[in-house]
Amino acid sequence: MKHIQPCVIWFTGYSGAGKSSLATAVDVLLKSQGIPTSILDGDIVRTGLCQDLSYSKQDREENIRRVGHMARQLVDTDTIVLCAFISPFRESRDKVRALFSDGQFIEVFVDTSLEICEERDVKGLYKKARSGVIKNFTGIDSPYEKPLSAEIHIISSNNIQSPETSAQQVIAYLQLSQNI
Repeated sequence: MKHIQPCVIWFTGYSGAGKSSLATAVDVLLKSQGIPTSILDGDIVRTGLCQDLSYSKQDREENIRRVGHMARQLVDTDTIVLCAFISPFRESRDKVRALFSDGQFIEVFVDTSLEICEERDVKGLYKKARSGVIKNFTGIDSPYEKPLSAEIHIISSNNIQSPETSAQQVIAYLQLSQNI
């Protein structure tokens, strides 16, 4: 694989959709080719950079704004940045997209049904949200606005496609879009 231009690959979808697993699989493939990458993951960012934020709409937007600016800085260091965030609001994702040149922001919609995500609920978050313990939980009492025209659409509701297979889809898109 030739040199891939620095960019942001933005994985969006419900909690439990497989965003982090997919980002990790893409990371492994790119690093195996000697391509510098960095992963920004929603759970990890929430424990540090954004620990002062709640899950209100305003704070979710601020969370994504901060991450977008951090990703911009990393792209400027010739890094491919893999961002795995629910990022439920189109407007927030569009504002991050606007920070980048054409082709530098690649949105990956990890399209997993809410039912499958709830079945995968290893952290018990959906159960807590349904019982009222967690408020403003995406898909339960807070909306998720699906991308209208994501560059890559990964359908994983049927559990047939592994993260590694989906990662190949992302790599194929990079190769085609950058003519490598």
